[in-house]
Amino acid sequence: MSSQHVFSMENTNFARMKQTHALFLDIDGTLVSFNTHEIPASTIHALTLAKANGHRIYIATGRPFSIISNVDAIKHLVDGYITTNGAHCLIQGKTIYYLPIPDSDVQAVLQDARANDYSLIVVSEHYFVAFQPHEDVDRIFRHELNIKQLNVDEPWQPALQEPILQFCPFFPVEHEPLIAPKIPNCVCQGRWHPEFTDITARQADKGRALEIMARHEGIDLSHTIAFGDGGNDMSMILKAGIGVAMGNAIAPLKQAAQYVTSSVDDNGIPNALKHFGII
Repeated sequence: MSSQHVFSMENTNFARMKQTHALFLDIDGTLVSFNTHEIPASTIHALTLAKANGHRIYIATGRPFSIISNVDAIKHLVDGYITTNGAHCLIQGKTIYYLPIPDSDVQAVLQDARANDYSLIVVSEHYFVAFQPHEDVDRIFRHELNIKQLNVDEPWQPALQEPILQFCPFFPVEHEPLIAPKIPNCVCQGRWHPEFTDITARQADKGRALEIMARHEGIDLSHTIAFGDGGNDMSMILKAGIGVAMGNAIAPLKQAAQYVTSSVDDNGIPNALKHFGII
């Protein structure tokens, strides 16, 4: 959807509305540049202004909390976290929603990975480990995504001592309907990288988590704004009062969003916040 075809701003006067809003921001490709692995200075400044204007700021990511290491520049502004695509939500360090994958489905994913010989990231609250990693794990997670916490030589078995919140299997999209009957309590989230997907419990997604967070914080959904770029952001783009797709977002997300801003590297978040009168 064109950024010019949104809400008939001159009629609704939305940009001059004074209500405070809750901003829900994906990390990779939205807050953080894939090119620099950092939050652009313009985004830091814009979110600082938004916070000073009374708006709330929430992270909404597929990453588990243990590897959210690239938002330190705005950490002091953040009111809460949606992590692992909504399977684990925290406010001020306290868990308000927690939905692990049932053990039967955990075992089914591990068996499928063995049978089809693909790499698998195993995610619990305190573990982020690789099961039978191939070159794609190091290439994508350590180099493309700059995730330093992943050690491919770390044993994966201790992670199973905790409830599993998410899997990241490295298989093509064509394999998703083949594994689906084996994991009836789970869902493959929309992809934000072409080489892997995220698997969570069926009732875990960013849109449901946004709704839970908003209810917990006493925020009307109409006063929520979600920002994203990947397939796993679709549910919160649709659930939020306003869904904003980054200029670098996948085409289906742009089509679903109510507003398309510029890319993360081209002042995408500041431009959207100005457009809606947040700053």
